[in-house]
Amino acid sequence: MKTNYVKKKLAAGEPSFGTWLTLGDLYATRVLARLGFDWLTLDIEHSAIDWSQATTIFSAVADAGCVPLARVPEGSHHYIKRVLDAGAWGIVVPMVDTVEQAKIAIAAAKYPPTGNRSAGGGMHSMNFAATAGDYFKHANDEILVVLQTESPQGVANAEEIYSLPGCDAIFVGPNDLRFQMRAPDGTDPTAEEHEAAIQEVIVAGKKVGTPTGIHAMSAASALERAEQGMQFIAVGSDLKMMTEKAQETLQTLAPEKALQDVARY
Repeated sequence: MKTNYVKKKLAAGEPSFGTWLTLGDLYATRVLARLGFDWLTLDIEHSAIDWSQATTIFSAVADAGCVPLARVPEGSHHYIKRVLDAGAWGIVVPMVDTVEQAKIAIAAAKYPPTGNRSAGGGMHSMNFAATAGDYFKHANDEILVVLQTESPQGVANAEEIYSLPGCDAIFVGPNDLRFQMRAPDGTDPTAEEHEAAIQEVIVAGKKVGTPTGIHAMSAASALERAEQGMQFIAVGSDLKMMTEKAQETLQTLAPEKALQDVARY
């Protein structure tokens, strides 16, 4: 059975770099999976990805020697069970604000007696090059559980959430954190206030020994976060990489036609 080398890198204190899959395109996925990223996360939260697409994409990533992950729409047993049975090697769970939410997500990713994941299916074991029996025996050790901190409440509960058994890493969604920090009149937090919240996450992770990470918009920013001690770092997305290169080309050919801010990630 294959082992989840990203989980091993995080446990060893090493940084890992990946990107977000938002297009749901098999060709683009197969190319990215062979370029050297540690992991690729299929964004099922904000992209129109169906279960058949997800299964195909997870298998393509795994077969290429990369680690396939899924950001689920929410941290429920239903969604977590579905993506893991479809062949993902781990989950990224959005909007984890409380200890109870974190416990529900962790339990859904683990077979009994550790958790309450339902046993069934066969695609999951194929992606690990294992028999179903071996998968059921070792999955709890190989599945990566990443919880997202995306609100002031999540930051306030950071140490308690991050210290939970089964929480392998923390991932900051900077856009949602900024939105959740808005004042009652809709005013955004200052850049300094936003960065202070991110630094609180880093400090809390170091204190309890849980790796932290963030969605960075450039390779330079990703390296800066790694220097700060973050380990699970996403750089843009398939859509952002495509549009940025296209915009760069159009700025040279026809700058008046070049649109901006097409892809947030």
